[in-house]
Amino acid sequence: MSEADLTVTLGIEEEFFLVDPETRDLVSDPDPDIFEACVRRRGPHKVVHEVIRSQIETSTKVCGSVAEAGEALRETRRLVVQSAAQHGVAVMAASSHPFAEWRSQLITPRERYERLAVTFQESMRRMLVAGMHVHAGFGDPDARIRVMTALRRYLPLVHALSTSSPFHAGRETGFKSYRLSIMGAMPRTSMPGPLLSRADYDRIVAAYQRMSFIESGSELWWDVRPSHDYPTVEMRICDACPRLDDAVGIVALYASLVRRLLQLGSPRRAAARSAHGDHRRESLARPALRCARFSRQRLGRVADGWTSKTTPPDSSRIWRTTPASSAAKTSCGTCSPSSATAAAPTGSSTTSASVGWRAIRRTRRCTAWSTW
Repeated sequence: MSEADLTVTLGIEEEFFLVDPETRDLVSDPDPDIFEACVRRRGPHKVVHEVIRSQIETSTKVCGSVAEAGEALRETRRLVVQSAAQHGVAVMAASSHPFAEWRSQLITPRERYERLAVTFQESMRRMLVAGMHVHAGFGDPDARIRVMTALRRYLPLVHALSTSSPFHAGRETGFKSYRLSIMGAMPRTSMPGPLLSRADYDRIVAAYQRMSFIESGSELWWDVRPSHDYPTVEMRICDACPRLDDAVGIVALYASLVRRLLQLGSPRRAAARSAHGDHRRESLARPALRCARFSRQRLGRVADGWTSKTTPPDSSRIWRTTPASSAAKTSCGTCSPSSATAAAPTGSSTTSASVGWRAIRRTRRCTAWSTW
């Protein structure tokens, strides 16, 4: 395979929360001028509304290398932070807010979002989460589908490296990543089945459309999927990364996995093996997969051979929660344009150190950051 055939382009979407710098709660109805300022200064990037008004989403330009993608992420984060600051709002980079009340949030007045809110009701209104989606562009449509199928086995690792949602609605959930549990209330989420060609994918989309379940492939919210808008494979399983360097590390890992599969010429064989094995083992493996997902959500690591003799985690730690009243007394972290590290505001006391910062420390406790 030639070097040209191994070319992988990259693009990253990040979702952020807009936060009141005084109360540290979400700004449920932010000033529209924030978005207009972002659009005016966005350059080659994109900034759009999200389903919940208190969120904002950035999309980088198409990048030809990990280094370029890292610089693009720095630019989009700086753009949002500076635009929000001009209107007295801070930005938070994490997949869940520590204590925000989902009932207080408003749906963005767009036809698509309002239609989804009517269709999915409470499940949609509870979707107070943010994520990071990484696009990899390469090959032809069939090659992208086969790489997508081969990539599925690596997604638990990438997810474990990105966990940043240990808190929800004022409680400590006991999970490193609670975002997937919230996402799981929606249909057509989680891991896709094995596909061998673009025709396989098109048949799934057409079947859903015939039943009037979806309007397009953009409503298949799988952990990894063919992008509806771009010729890419979109990895959607990751939590949002508080730190810029961690986000770039995950982008580099994803690009390396895609390029390695292309280099080995293995996507077709790997996808075929995966499809053959999944059809035979799916019903038997499903409980084990649930356990593996629990391990990476709960502990921030990939399950590695638990047995009946393995000492279980302390149950008091599993079920310990933080009351909403206690969480509300602390401040949530904000995103700086360079590092996106949550930090306590100037003049705050040690006892009011941010819940966001505690979340980041706990998130990384069990993950292999030192290997990047």
